[in-house]
Amino acid sequence: MNYYQIIAITILIFIHLYIMYIEMMLWNTKKGMKIFGLRSKEFADETKVLAANQGLYNGFLGAGLLWSLIIQNKDVALFFLIFIFIAGIFGAYSTKKITILYFQTIPSLIAIFLILSDL
Repeated sequence: MNYYQIIAITILIFIHLYIMYIEMMLWNTKKGMKIFGLRSKEFADETKVLAANQGLYNGFLGAGLLWSLIIQNKDVALFFLIFIFIAGIFGAYSTKKITILYFQTIPSLIAIFLILSDL
């Protein structure tokens, strides 16, 4: 993997580990509720377990990308990047939040492009 690919993948690793942290640890806190646009503490409390599960999946995506860097395998990276891209598209569509496009979809698309074009 070249420098640009490693940087793009590393950025996505940090994004997904941060998302995991917020969803698993901060979901029903003031900060977590603000980030995810949750309107009530009651709703945040009721959905905390679901958010933690969702956070775990984001952690798995970050771990998969980290693994791809450790073993220096572009195919493994591409595998996880495509999952992130699809999840970003679906997340932006289903939640109507454009920020998902900026933090998941576009960075993953850039990383996919860098790997496929071998820049």
